[in-house]
Amino acid sequence: MMKLYQRCILPKLVNASCGMDSVAQERAKVVPSASGRVLDVGFGSGHNVPFYHRDKVQHVWALEPSKEMWELAQKNVGNCAIPIEFVNTSAEDLPLDDASVDTAVITFTLCTIPDVPRALEQISRVLKKDGRLLFVEHGAAPEQNILRWQQRLEPVWTHLAGGCHLTRRAPDLLEKNDFQIIDLTTGYIPGWKIDSFIYSGTAIPNRTYLS
Repeated sequence: MMKLYQRCILPKLVNASCGMDSVAQERAKVVPSASGRVLDVGFGSGHNVPFYHRDKVQHVWALEPSKEMWELAQKNVGNCAIPIEFVNTSAEDLPLDDASVDTAVITFTLCTIPDVPRALEQISRVLKKDGRLLFVEHGAAPEQNILRWQQRLEPVWTHLAGGCHLTRRAPDLLEKNDFQIIDLTTGYIPGWKIDSFIYSGTAIPNRTYLS
């Protein structure tokens, strides 16, 4: 029964929740800055596609381990003038060459990755020396009363929401894994406060500063 839920129901729920107007507005603030050869980590059903500029982006690697999500993405992919290549694997095992990516984009994905340190190590590896990571993530709220509810609900939420965690802090995860944040915005978007505190911005691998 759980496998049926994960295969047939969960992808549609994720597609709907990640396609809400409030979420799209956050994508619109970050994704258009992508340029060159782009790695979209957790491509999902392609909600980032409308925000890529075809005059700035040459190619998109759509990293998505779920074939069901890729099937849902076909409408967005089919309407895109930018070449989009499906990469059916996890972020922990990127099959891309070193220094082959200009921009990595992570939107509402860090919350679900099982091994975040390994995934960020791989993203750092494939980014070029002057590459950037653009991110938009939901996570732990600053108010203790909201955070306590997130902590209480997280075990059930994670089980039902495809591994999604409510209490991860994207800036902390990035900084603990050799990225330096150069731009950060936080705040609530419209919706249920348990799941609507957002971290967004730009980060670069610390090695960018090495001579």
